[in-house]
Amino acid sequence: MTAGLPWPLAYTVSGDDCATPMPLGFGAPLAEAVRRLAELGYDGVEVQVRDSGVRAADALARTVESGGLKVLGIGTGPVAAQDRLTLTDPAPDVRRHALSRLLDAARLAGALGVPVTLGQTRGTFLPGLQDAQRLWAERAVRRLAEEAAGHGSRLLLEPQSRAGTSLWHTPAEALAFVDSLDAPAGLVLDTHHLDAEGVDAVRAVTCHARTTGCLQLAAHSTRGPLAVGDPRLPALLTGLRAGGFTGWLTLEHTQDGDSPKAAARSWTALTDAASALS
Repeated sequence: MTAGLPWPLAYTVSGDDCATPMPLGFGAPLAEAVRRLAELGYDGVEVQVRDSGVRAADALARTVESGGLKVLGIGTGPVAAQDRLTLTDPAPDVRRHALSRLLDAARLAGALGVPVTLGQTRGTFLPGLQDAQRLWAERAVRRLAEEAAGHGSRLLLEPQSRAGTSLWHTPAEALAFVDSLDAPAGLVLDTHHLDAEGVDAVRAVTCHARTTGCLQLAAHSTRGPLAVGDPRLPALLTGLRAGGFTGWLTLEHTQDGDSPKAAARSWTALTDAASALS
């Protein structure tokens, strides 16, 4: 574990199947990102994938483990961000393609023994189609949760701000849907999205720590790297500990044009906050 933290600390990286590095992750090919993050003291990575399935598991694990890190989660943001595939698209073939990509990601996650996360790929609503689109999304996510569970993984649903998606904006909304599933599932909480929805991040983290598999962190207001002395960090860590959190932390933020520097800043800020609690 990273010094002072009782949970694994990860950084967002892009899989080799991505067209370009994701803007909220380390801006380098996977192997280079892993090497640099290991040097900085990170425990693992959360890998964003665009079009990878179970056949990619061995190569992905070798690349990450060769640097001494672990894959802690599989993210699916590039499915929408890079290929514009969502579960609420009006075109049935696009929805099928989006779900197929997500099911492949769930199988990949299962082969690696880690959760799969879902954020923006659920999509946005169009006027007059909201009821149908909600039904499409709910059916698809139920299928995704079942597929993940069937392959030894677990779906983590991320509440996101209404600027990027039309459903499941708050932890309460996401948890209500998660509780309706027949397969085990949980939440990803992201401080940026909580802030954007006017949700108190510390309170949300404390209340939902046991159902949260991952907490994604970024600086308040800027969504940039964390800063030493940020007064919210000790409160968030205290909330996680008080709530019985057993997942991992991921830095998911802008890179300010220099990923090694951004990753170093966030690592230092978190370890400094953790030392203040001990």
